[in-house]
Amino acid sequence: MYDVAIIGSGPAGISAAINLKVLGKNFIWLSNGEVSKKLTQAERVKNYPGLPDVTGGELAWTFRNHTDVMNIKLCEEVITGVYDTGDKFTLLAGEREYEARAVILCTGVEAGKPIEGEDEFVGRGISYCATCDGQLYKDKTIAVLCTDKKFEHEVEFLAELSKRCYVMPMYRGYEIKSPKAEIILKNPVKFSGGMRLNTVAFKDGSVEVDGVFILKGSFSPSTLVHGLRTQNGHIEVSRDCSTNIAGIFAAGDCTGRPYQYAKSVGEGNVAAHSAVEYLAKTKHNV
Repeated sequence: MYDVAIIGSGPAGISAAINLKVLGKNFIWLSNGEVSKKLTQAERVKNYPGLPDVTGGELAWTFRNHTDVMNIKLCEEVITGVYDTGDKFTLLAGEREYEARAVILCTGVEAGKPIEGEDEFVGRGISYCATCDGQLYKDKTIAVLCTDKKFEHEVEFLAELSKRCYVMPMYRGYEIKSPKAEIILKNPVKFSGGMRLNTVAFKDGSVEVDGVFILKGSFSPSTLVHGLRTQNGHIEVSRDCSTNIAGIFAAGDCTGRPYQYAKSVGEGNVAAHSAVEYLAKTKHNV
């Protein structure tokens, strides 16, 4: 059991981790990658205090060097769900679970909008976790939307389980080796069905399926945390970075504009201190 779980390795997550370390809390820092691609790929950052003309890669190195010096370790996991289980939160990562008394969401913003019908059929035919739900579709027809090469082993796992597996790689240079994977080089535009999903539609046709797996490294806040209040795709927070769910805080781009590194770092700091205050008020000290 951890005091706090941080989800996200961008500037907000890094700031939250550094401050929780300074405050002496027992926390876990979770993310699907070392540092957010948005930061490392930035050509120039000209408005970060103290570093007037730095590349994104240089700023990312500075941030991570800080965590290394403080011996803060990142646990590489894709978190697919956060659940309020009474006096704690349970975070799902495939077949693994993590427990914490408070959570700080630093998940950034998704590059694209959800596919039509995606939110509607989550848990009714749409899954984000191959190892969690794969066995439910053994010997059935499925579709798999894969957004990154690093998930190809999960695609192959699902293909071998299924009776028929349509695979839609959303990137170039895919190397999916399973002979049971039927590659479709089209973008799905809609998921539909009745009580459960049964159709994946493209601009020029459709396929009938029993289920769909969407393999990606980040999720919309409302998908990640049931009941979390959002507006226009951003998490609604108070001045102290608290959300409408007691014990869950949010910081960085996921809380809305401006999408600025300095703003993210500041909110990560605020969220960390607010989480510690929450633990003290509820006497949740591990």
